[in-house]
Amino acid sequence: MSARPTTLAEIFPEPPADLDREALDLAAIPRHVAIIMDGNGRWAQARGLDRGEGHKAGIRAVREAITTCNDVGVRCLTIYSFSTENWKRPQDEVKGLMTLFAETMSAEVKGLMAEGVRIKLLGRTDELPLATRTVLCGAEKASESNTGMTLAIAINYGSRTEMADAARSLAADVAAGTLRPGDIDEAAFEQRLYTAGLPDPDLLIRTSGELRLSNFLLWQLAYAEFYITDVLWPDFDRYELLRALLAYQGRNRRFGEVK
Repeated sequence: MSARPTTLAEIFPEPPADLDREALDLAAIPRHVAIIMDGNGRWAQARGLDRGEGHKAGIRAVREAITTCNDVGVRCLTIYSFSTENWKRPQDEVKGLMTLFAETMSAEVKGLMAEGVRIKLLGRTDELPLATRTVLCGAEKASESNTGMTLAIAINYGSRTEMADAARSLAADVAAGTLRPGDIDEAAFEQRLYTAGLPDPDLLIRTSGELRLSNFLLWQLAYAEFYITDVLWPDFDRYELLRALLAYQGRNRRFGEVK
C-alpha cells in the first residue's frame, strides 16, 4: 500500500492558478464537515444523460471528498445521501440509488477499512431495502472499532424525524420511570439523536447553489459555518473542497459572543 500524502503539495498537487494551497492551515482544519451533495441530476441533464449517470458520477466525487478530508485531518465527514423525502422520486430512480449504494459500499469497504475509517449510519436504516441495509449495516459493524476518520452516511434521514424519534425515546423513559422530566436538557436530547457521540459540524458545504438546509441536521448545524457553491456535486473535486476549507478558515467564529 502506498503511503498517504501528508504535505499540501501531495494532497493538492495541481491547484488552479487562483488557489494558494499553502494558505491552508492544517492545524485549523474543521473537525466535522457536513455536505449536502446536490446537482447530480442537473449535471446529467446538461450532458444529455440519464439521471442515474449523474448519481454514478456523484459517487466519484464522494470518493474524492472522503480521501481528501481524511488526508487533511478532518475527523468526521457526514454526507447527505438520501433523505426521507427522496422516496417520492420516480421508483426507477430510487431503486437504482439503493442498488448503487449497496454496490458502492461493497466495492469501497475494503479500502475504507485499510484507512481506518469508521462508518456510521444516520437515519431509519431499518426501512431500507434488505440488500442495501445488509451491506451498509455490515460495513458499519465491521468498522466500529476503527479509530480513523468517521464517515457518517445520512441515508433515509430527515432531521425532523430524527428529533421526533429522540423525543419519543425520552418520553418512553419518562413513562417507564427511568428518567425524570427535570433531567431532560440539551445533552440528554443530543444523546438520543442519530448523531450521538459525534461533534457538531463546524462546516456545512452545499453544492449546486441551493440556499436551504433540506431537513438536514437542523439541531446539529446551530453554529456551523455555511459554504455554498454553484458547482454541481459531480464536479466538486479536491480543489473545490480546498476553496471551502480556505473560506472556513477566513471566518470569525463567535458562537454568540462578541469577539
